[in-house]
Amino acid sequence: MAHKDAHRLHRTGWLRAAVMGANDGIVSTASLVIGVAAAHAVRGEILLAGIAGAVAGAMSMAAGEYVSVSSQSDTEKADLDLEKRHIKDNLEFEHKELAAIYQERGLEPDLALQVADQLMVHDALGAHARDELGIQDQFRARPIQAAVSSAAMFAVGAALPLLSIMAAPRSHVIPVVAVLSLLFLALLGSLAAHVGGASMVKGALRVTFWGALAMGLTAAVGTLFGVVVC
Repeated sequence: MAHKDAHRLHRTGWLRAAVMGANDGIVSTASLVIGVAAAHAVRGEILLAGIAGAVAGAMSMAAGEYVSVSSQSDTEKADLDLEKRHIKDNLEFEHKELAAIYQERGLEPDLALQVADQLMVHDALGAHARDELGIQDQFRARPIQAAVSSAAMFAVGAALPLLSIMAAPRSHVIPVVAVLSLLFLALLGSLAAHVGGASMVKGALRVTFWGALAMGLTAAVGTLFGVVVC
């Protein structure tokens, strides 16, 4: 009988980047335009601020992810180069080290040595990367992929409050953008939780709470400085 339970760990990499990008796009752009609207700006100014914020935010996400994941990639490469030298210079020690890892995981000593021997013959570096360093191909750091996906998802998220501005009457920009953005966040949180196998209610509440807090604080700042400047 086929094993039908679907594990979700393989989704954590792209799920994290997608959710973080879209969530930041919605929260930061909605908060920005609500703050500008609270300062009594006209629709054109609100929309311009939102577009500028969306472009800047997407590029910031791309740069941040690229730098962060590049650092991780550099560390992985350095560790792999070091392990490659260890295998070349002291193969016997590395073989025993790998066998000890399998023994600690529950294999009998003789079986652990056999497994280590076969894996070392098949792919010594791959075995040590996976079982000693914890580096697996499907979870390897990919800077460009991370940067592009984060920027793209930020832009998608930012587009939602921008479309809300164009659809809302000027006198109702703030409540329309706030309500629709919170709905988008709740949907995003629920979807991410569902894909990750977690509670959809908790996922929705988690993102809407922080989104509402960010929008509320930005609206307060916009109202305060709008009065001072005007």
